[in-house]
Amino acid sequence: MSAKVFIFDTTLRDGEQSPGAALNIEEKMRIAHHLAKLNVDVIEAGFPISSPGDFEAVSRIAKEVEGPEICGLSRVLEPDIRRCWEAIKHSQKPRIHTFVGTSDIHIEGILRKNRAETLKMAVDAVSYARSLCETVEFSPMDAARTEPSYLYEVVEATIEAGASIINIPDTVGYAMPEQFGRFLRDIRANVKNSDQAIFSVHCHDDLGMAVANSLASVKNGVRQIDAPSTVSANAPVTHRLKRWLWLFRHAETFLMMYTPILTPKKYIPLAG
Repeated sequence: MSAKVFIFDTTLRDGEQSPGAALNIEEKMRIAHHLAKLNVDVIEAGFPISSPGDFEAVSRIAKEVEGPEICGLSRVLEPDIRRCWEAIKHSQKPRIHTFVGTSDIHIEGILRKNRAETLKMAVDAVSYARSLCETVEFSPMDAARTEPSYLYEVVEATIEAGASIINIPDTVGYAMPEQFGRFLRDIRANVKNSDQAIFSVHCHDDLGMAVANSLASVKNGVRQIDAPSTVSANAPVTHRLKRWLWLFRHAETFLMMYTPILTPKKYIPLAG
């Protein structure tokens, strides 16, 4: 029997980070309604604590867009998580997505913490998010450069704390398909409770490998793919959804997997 691959659309959050891709609230609403028509599984509507405008956009999407799960992003900080919940709580299917860097580069150079402190932050954040929202996703940012045994520990602890989706980001876009597929397989094999969560990937395209890395991940047990539907062509960000879908449609019989998303005939219009 074919297994479903969930589509997590990041246009309104990660895609908007591309140069020249700033969107106003009405444009975000229009895109969100188009994404619902495409039958994506999850819309990452924004980063509510980042600005009043982003909070308003996420809140309106949660109230007005039906069908997909509506997800908000937050750091592993209680004020972020509360603000995120306030924005998404009116959705019929809300999701909180919280993240923290787990590579030593992030832990020491950005967070100014140690591994034990970072692990506690992640677990506390997931526990708090789970007390507010039934569906919680956790991302160990820069996972591809995180020491494997520590990554296994973080993933196992956050699943235990209540995360039902674990997203593995290739934050700097330097992974290679064979290596990344093996990396995902090893995570699932070394995390004792891996069967209690859906695994996801968020692949950046700096070296042009995002689609290939996503496909390699699916072949190794991943069941959710992050992708924006429309981004600036100049930015090496996550791969476009359209590219992934055409490849997946071509290979789904071989992969024995499917997605119910409607294959887009053109890019979603931003204006006009």
